[in-house]
Amino acid sequence: MDEPSAAAPRSAEVPHGHGVVKSADRALAVLELLSGGRHRLVDIAEQLSLPLSSVHGLLATLVHRGFAEFDQGDRTYSLGLKAWTVGQGYEGHHDVVGLALPLMKQLAAETEETVQLSRLEGIDNVYIAIAESPQPMKLVSAVGMRLPAYAIGLGKALLAGLSAEEAERRLSDVELRRFTPYTVRELPALLAELREIRERGYATDDEEYIIGCRCVAIPVHDHSGVVVAAMSVSAPTPRCGPNWVEHTREALSGAVRPLESRLRR
Repeated sequence: MDEPSAAAPRSAEVPHGHGVVKSADRALAVLELLSGGRHRLVDIAEQLSLPLSSVHGLLATLVHRGFAEFDQGDRTYSLGLKAWTVGQGYEGHHDVVGLALPLMKQLAAETEETVQLSRLEGIDNVYIAIAESPQPMKLVSAVGMRLPAYAIGLGKALLAGLSAEEAERRLSDVELRRFTPYTVRELPALLAELREIRERGYATDDEEYIIGCRCVAIPVHDHSGVVVAAMSVSAPTPRCGPNWVEHTREALSGAVRPLESRLRR
């Protein structure tokens, strides 16, 4: 049960503000797009709404510096080794991942389903750790993959960790795409669901991003009570019985509680 690749950045437009360098902003937008897989020059220009000549120059620079690679065979660009090397220097989630992984592996063995940990970046859910299900039919994703937070359980748990005002601010100008018939596409309905999640302490995804996949997710708080991540259990719908959400939530809580306890030390 493969999960689609990460969505492309919504725009390469320079945000309003002081000190933003247009060429650097565009180069970073290209890197974000390449993080979702290989792309041809014309596709990159089209998706980022940039002139072909500008994109060609940006890609030539990224290839020269090792941040991108060009395949002569199919004429596509992909991330280069330097992008991976630089990414390894980010330590913002190392503590939570190191503490969470043993608990996630134990939970995956207990539930026999895939366990994922993610963080919120803007309105994107970014996977930072995964413990795979031992079963042959399972959810397949990858560390670093980005998905729209509003359409999945993990993302909604993270969005609910924001204040109501901040969540509305981030989502107010976003086009809520329909991935399945069950995706929430109206902002008032989504904000109401986030209020429910804050009150009950967990989020669900009932085939809202992928038909045939369900999920339960719980936010992870640090020592100050701030939501720094979210953990989920995902399973194919045929394996989800009538009490699956409640049983899964209890098992998931059993992993999140000790993680939060360790983060407070």
